[in-house]
Amino acid sequence: MNYNILAYGIFLSTMIFIIVYVGRLFYRNGRFFILALFRGDAVQTDHMNQLLLVAYYLFNIGYAFVELRFWDKIVNVEQLVSSLASNVGLLVFILAVTHYFNMALIYFLSKRHSTIIHS
Repeated sequence: MNYNILAYGIFLSTMIFIIVYVGRLFYRNGRFFILALFRGDAVQTDHMNQLLLVAYYLFNIGYAFVELRFWDKIVNVEQLVSSLASNVGLLVFILAVTHYFNMALIYFLSKRHSTIIHS
């Protein structure tokens, strides 16, 4: 029996839930960092925050769908669990790395911005 369709359904529903949940969390809490970067300009901050959220959704959900293309045929339950664990783990790892990269970028941009303002 081929378990790939079941694995795809479980993987996509899990990943879309995680991506949307984390995206909303970053959108809500990241606004303060972006607001500091734009020196209190709320309109520009909200536009940038919405742009980042859309880009985040497109990149991560797109990657989750592309990841399905490279799965091997799953023929038993052990392979199903193993494949789901490794693929969900990889995508969550990519989300974490992307988050820390974005936070570092915002930090360095805010430092650069404050250096340019004070010079």
